[in-house]
Amino acid sequence: MATRHPSIASKAAKAAKAARVAKAARRAAEGPGPLAPADPSKTFSDPRDLLIKPVVSEKSYALLDEGKYTFIVAPGANKTQIKQAVETVFSVKVTGVNTINRQGKRKRTRTGYGKRADTKRAIVTLAEGDRIDIFGGPTS
Repeated sequence: MATRHPSIASKAAKAAKAARVAKAARRAAEGPGPLAPADPSKTFSDPRDLLIKPVVSEKSYALLDEGKYTFIVAPGANKTQIKQAVETVFSVKVTGVNTINRQGKRKRTRTGYGKRADTKRAIVTLAEGDRIDIFGGPTS
């Protein structure tokens, strides 16, 4: 493998860096395009896009007595967005949100190994007296 002469390599590196800096300055001056959102990872057009589904498990049912509800949420959602989505969709007052990023389990198949999808879960605490009837029937 041929090696470059040090003076040639440094000139090429300097030219490439100058081009990157000029491009970054040009983009900063122009701002985002007219059709581009401010930050696509932070925007959800509908709150129902953020809340994927409730978690139905023995542990989540045990939390219902404490006024805590568990949901699988979009991976890019933050706690503030989750709180606003739950308040909008279910018309309740949220006092706290805890989030958990769960790794998908590694599963063995006939052809080799695979992995279930990673999920993000949110445990939402409601104000005293508020309820969500997503599981049907009164809580015990």
